[in-house]
Amino acid sequence: MLDAAMMQRSAGVAHVAMDRGRLTGLSQSGSAKAMLPRCHGAAPQLVFLNTSGGLTAGDRLEYGVTLAPDTHAIATTQTAERAYRAEGGMAEARVSLRVGAGGSLDWLPQETILFDGAALARETEVELQGDAAFLGLETVVLGRAAMGETLRQVWFQDRRRIRRDGRLELLDPFRLDGLVLTRADSPALLDNARAFAVLILSAPHAEDRLDALRGALEPGVETAASALPGRVVLRAHAADAWPLRRQMARLIEILRPGGLPRVWQS
Repeated sequence: MLDAAMMQRSAGVAHVAMDRGRLTGLSQSGSAKAMLPRCHGAAPQLVFLNTSGGLTAGDRLEYGVTLAPDTHAIATTQTAERAYRAEGGMAEARVSLRVGAGGSLDWLPQETILFDGAALARETEVELQGDAAFLGLETVVLGRAAMGETLRQVWFQDRRRIRRDGRLELLDPFRLDGLVLTRADSPALLDNARAFAVLILSAPHAEDRLDALRGALEPGVETAASALPGRVVLRAHAADAWPLRRQMARLIEILRPGGLPRVWQS
């Protein structure tokens, strides 16, 4: 058997910088790519792609966006990210997002799909200045129902930090550490949900949107939402990925009228 340390690993870094609709920086290396498709709308859309096709032990992936003051953008991924069975260590993913005062960034990646035996550590760092606005979504799917996939064990560490003017505004950690999901039939262990998501709005007067979000909830998706001055956090889970995706899409359209990223609709 080939030693895991000797196997070829993928590594990729892609970063985009913009200033009021103008591209000021673009760097990409390895398996990470960034694209700027021509889209009609008030804000440009940035699309990230991992050309390796998925993540496994020892792989490293990093995406970054930097927006100058008064700059607006929507960032997403071209497709769902996949984390496959890992032998000999964790895959690592990092997202770095920075928004200047008066600007806004919507970070709306498509789902992360975890396969049986996956081991993934992901970290998202958001730096906001002044009255900058941030809308973020992360959705995780525990195997594909249509393919009859059943997960027995996964290792998943997910941590988000949002800072405004250097001050910590939100720390949101999540961890599945070798959990035997076939026995996860309690509320503390996702209650047998196959898909779960967190939606975060950090912006001046964000708390005013809480009632609108609660009014748009649909049956078949379990949700909980809370608000503090300047932010709203909504968590949801469902027995399958599709109803959760539909629910998140509806909530996003309430928070940012104008439609979803174009690649979500393809």
